[in-house]
Amino acid sequence: MSTAPPVEPPDTTGPSGETKPADSPIEIYRHSSAHLLAAAVTEQFPDAQCGIGPPTEDGFFYDFLVGKPFTPEDLAAIEKKMGHIVKQNRPIEKKLIPKAEALELFAKKGQALKCELIREKSGDPVQCYTMGDFIDFCLGPHLPSTGHIKAFKLKDTPSQSYWKGREGNPEMQRIYGYAFFTKGHLHRLEEAKRRDHRKLGRELDLFSAGEETGAGLILWHPKGGFIRKQIEDYWRDEHLRGGYDLVYSPHIAKLELWKTSGHTEYYKANMYSPIEIENVPYQLKPMNCPFHIQIYKNKLRSYRELPFRYAELGTVYRYERSGVLHGLMRVRGFTQDD
Repeated sequence: MSTAPPVEPPDTTGPSGETKPADSPIEIYRHSSAHLLAAAVTEQFPDAQCGIGPPTEDGFFYDFLVGKPFTPEDLAAIEKKMGHIVKQNRPIEKKLIPKAEALELFAKKGQALKCELIREKSGDPVQCYTMGDFIDFCLGPHLPSTGHIKAFKLKDTPSQSYWKGREGNPEMQRIYGYAFFTKGHLHRLEEAKRRDHRKLGRELDLFSAGEETGAGLILWHPKGGFIRKQIEDYWRDEHLRGGYDLVYSPHIAKLELWKTSGHTEYYKANMYSPIEIENVPYQLKPMNCPFHIQIYKNKLRSYRELPFRYAELGTVYRYERSGVLHGLMRVRGFTQDD
């Protein structure tokens, strides 16, 4: 049975009076792991600027502003450095520093993004945490020392993000990691990685998403197409047994239809830019339902015809940022059961 390492009492009030929910032991463990990552990165890459680094559902991440993307070799070196810092058992200590002094300190370290956060969010004094020479602006709480971090693993490749999550801001390199109380959890994660559908898709020649096609746009190979057909046949048979009528709709429609349905008003951020055809704007469909309404409206109806059951396996297109695309789980074009 795993035991959580000791942690400092949760401090839910920041130096400027802001409050936050008390963290669970595993969240504190993962938050300290994020600081461990940042300490290792700044030692390996002194010019790296630190963004933010919170705990996640199964680990942590930290955003960095660097001159070039991290390579797999870089990540391996960073993980090795993290292990070295753990063995050193560096104390993790809370410091309250006058705001002006904190700004000067982070500026000297070349951490302009931290200075920006301090100016925006903190009162006076500023609460920080140290880990040897590494210092971070943070509400905490944290583990007493790095030696309490027993099991962590960085993901193989970083992803991209924007500073503060806003397009137009500097593009950051986000390093994800796993962190658990025991190494047994990490072994289970390795097994899950072995069964990752993206890995299996390549190895079994089921599907791909090529650069020339575009990120998030899936190409089904013959073997994957055969599997897909079995699923579609089952879906079709079940819906016909359930009294549904099968319908088909086009991939684009006049922009006016999407205005009428409310999609352009409430869903615009997830839609692609309109396509102009003969001076009329058209839109790639993000959903199928407006077409089904058009089929229903095609003639006069009677309540005696109720219930209407239309079904379609319709391919829709939705804008997703490249950083959140994930195999078949988050894509830009997919077939939806409507």
